[in-house]
Amino acid sequence: MIALLCGQGALPGAISVALDEPPLVCALEGFEPDDLAVDLSFRLETMGSLISELKQRGIDEVCLAGSIRRPQIDPSKIDAATLPLIPVFQKAMMAGDDGALRAVIGVLEHAGLTVRAAHEIAPALLPNPGCATTMHPSAADLEDAVRAAGIMEALAPVDVGQACVVYQRQALAIETVYGTDWMLQSLTQRPDAGGGVLFKAPKAGQDRRVDLPTIGIGTVTAATAAGLSGIVIEAAGVIVLDHPRVIAECDRLGLFLMVRERSS
Repeated sequence: MIALLCGQGALPGAISVALDEPPLVCALEGFEPDDLAVDLSFRLETMGSLISELKQRGIDEVCLAGSIRRPQIDPSKIDAATLPLIPVFQKAMMAGDDGALRAVIGVLEHAGLTVRAAHEIAPALLPNPGCATTMHPSAADLEDAVRAAGIMEALAPVDVGQACVVYQRQALAIETVYGTDWMLQSLTQRPDAGGGVLFKAPKAGQDRRVDLPTIGIGTVTAATAAGLSGIVIEAAGVIVLDHPRVIAECDRLGLFLMVRERSS
């Protein structure tokens, strides 16, 4: 049996419908998923009790999916089952997003739970390489994508983000802890005439079972508002929610969506 450990957004629901049987839906308190009934709510301070509950219910697999902000630990809410895990979580939270996620994975695996990737359960979430939109990137757009990939590769060791915007080989914005939508919103008041590419890819060396970058309809809308020409994502590394609708919306708004093979 499998449990979804959920954050916000549509990804948990997309994974749920791809499963042969309904999962146990567990949501981090305050970060409930879209359009998916929650069976259990939990806090980081009660993770130990959640793991015990999962084992009692016969759960042997988990999938982490959805968006969260890094929660603050409230010492008054730590239960006895979680107390031994707190030093692990505190140390991990100071190591950046990747460190925190690796710590959570380690805790789950130590408890005998197998961590499965979202795209392993629902392979269609990763689109095939190429450009399925009516608009195609220009030679200059492809050069900007190459430049963007280089920027993200250079930033990977400092665990900054999974996206950036490049125009005429210049970085206009880099994703930080506030996420892609906030980054794109910051470009809506740009002083030039527009253009540029949103590039998204996983960080080099990250555990791809969790936190793969994701785009959806909202990303297309935000990219348009930011005056961009299109979106480039890394093949086999970025989830696209409701892919047919995303393509249709790109066509409606005059954007391209390019799925680019990773350079060796």
